[in-house]
Amino acid sequence: MTGEGKPVRTITIANQKGGCGKTTTAINLSASLAREGRRVLLVDLDPQAHCALGMAVPEEQIDLSIFDCLVRQVEGEPLELSRITWQIAPNLDLAPSRSNLATLEPRLVTDEDADALLEQLLELNAGRYDYCVVDCPPHLGLLMQNGLRAADDIIIPVDTGYFSLHGLTQQLAMIEQEGERNGSNPSVRVLANQYDVRTKLAREILAELRKRFKDVVFETIVNFNTKLKEGVSYGQPITEFAPTSMGARDFQKLARELIAGEPPKAATGEILEHVERLAADAERLLATTTILVDNREGTAAEPATHTGPATITPTDVLSAGAIVEKAPWQHAARQTPKVSEPSVSGWKPAATRPSPPSEPSPSAEIDRKIEAIYGVRQEGELIVFRSHNPDAGEVCLAGDFNDWMPHTTPMRRLPAGDFETRLRLPQGRYRYRLVVDGRWSHDHFNPATEMNEYGELNSIVEVKR
Repeated sequence: MTGEGKPVRTITIANQKGGCGKTTTAINLSASLAREGRRVLLVDLDPQAHCALGMAVPEEQIDLSIFDCLVRQVEGEPLELSRITWQIAPNLDLAPSRSNLATLEPRLVTDEDADALLEQLLELNAGRYDYCVVDCPPHLGLLMQNGLRAADDIIIPVDTGYFSLHGLTQQLAMIEQEGERNGSNPSVRVLANQYDVRTKLAREILAELRKRFKDVVFETIVNFNTKLKEGVSYGQPITEFAPTSMGARDFQKLARELIAGEPPKAATGEILEHVERLAADAERLLATTTILVDNREGTAAEPATHTGPATITPTDVLSAGAIVEKAPWQHAARQTPKVSEPSVSGWKPAATRPSPPSEPSPSAEIDRKIEAIYGVRQEGELIVFRSHNPDAGEVCLAGDFNDWMPHTTPMRRLPAGDFETRLRLPQGRYRYRLVVDGRWSHDHFNPATEMNEYGELNSIVEVKR
C-alpha cells in the first residue's frame, strides 16, 4: 500500500512454505506492537481461521468476518470494519476469517481490481489504527495477492531448517513478480524463526541466511520456545500467556525494530504553540538565574544587561552556598558529588580545587553545561528527566514507573532539540530507558547504569524524600 503520510502501516506475513510459524508470528507481533502503545488491527486472510483460534475467539460466534467486508465492497454496499472486529486486548483488534473466505476467489475471478480490495478497505478506515498486520494463506492466490498489494512491509518467517533457503529464494522471486504486476514497492524482510541454537544445522543455516541476504534479514531472531506454542493453544498471545519468557522478549525486540523504522511524527500547531510558551518561560527563568549569580559575585550595584538566554555552570551552583536555601532554581544542577567520587569533568572539593583558568577550553565549558542541564535530577517532589536529541521527532520515557510502556510517558519538546518530562515518583530505586523515534537506549547523560537481561544498559535514578 503506497502513498506519503498513509496513516496505517500494513505489515503482511507471507510464506508459501508451511510450518514456518506464520500465524504465530502474526499473532505475537500484533500483540507486541499493541503493548508498545500502537493501535493494531490483525487481519486474518487465511480461510483456516487460525488467528481467531489462537486468540480464543469462538468460530460459532463469528457472524461477520473479513469475507463480508471484502464482498460487500465489490457489491457497492460497504460494511463498516468495526462491525466485524473483536477487541482482543487494549490497542489490539482482530478482523477474523471463516471458512467461507475460500469462496472469495471463484466469485471475483473476472474482477480486474480484485487484488486491491484489502488496500481499499484499509484506506476507508485510515486513522483508526497505526498498524495492520495481515496473516496470509500458505499459497499464492487472490487472498495472498491482496495482502501483498496492501503491504508497506512484507515479513517472510523462515524456520532454520533444511528446506528454508530454497523456499525463501522462490518466495522472494514471487514477491518481486507481484510487485511488478501491481505497481507496489514494499519493504521485504526475512525473519529467522523457531531458531534452536543447540543444533549445528540451525546455526549454519542462520549464518548462511545472513551471508546471502545480509540486511534483508532482521537483527531480531525468534528462538525456539515452547511457551509460544502453549500460548496459542490457550488462546493467548505471548504477551499475556508468558510475558517474561524468551518468546515474549524476542517479539518485543522485533516490534521495537519495526517501530524504529517509523517516520518521525510532525508536531501539531497546538504543540508548537505550547513549546513556544515553555521556551519563553525558560528564558525568563534563566535570566533571573544569571542575575542572582552576578549579585552573589559582587556585581549587584551594576545590574547586568542580557541579550539572550543565560546559562548555568556546575561551578556557579557548587559555590553559591550562601543562597542555596533561597534559590530554588539551583535544583536545576546535578547533585553535588561526594569527595570520594571523581567527576568526569574533573570536579574536586572546594578546599583543594585550583583556581579556574581565566579562559577555559571550549570542550570543558560544554561538559560543564551538559552536566548542569541534562540527565535526571530531583527538584523537590518532582523528578526531572531531560535529554538532548536535536534530530528526534519523538522521545518517550519507559521504566519501572510506567510498566515499561513508553507511549504513556512522552517527553515535551523544548527549544534547541531538548526533551523533558517531570514525574512525581514515590521514594525508591527505578530503572528506565529513553525511546528516541522508536529506538531504545540508556540515558547517555546519566552515568548510573546497570546491565539488563537483554545485554543492554538501563539507567538508574534513586528518588529520596
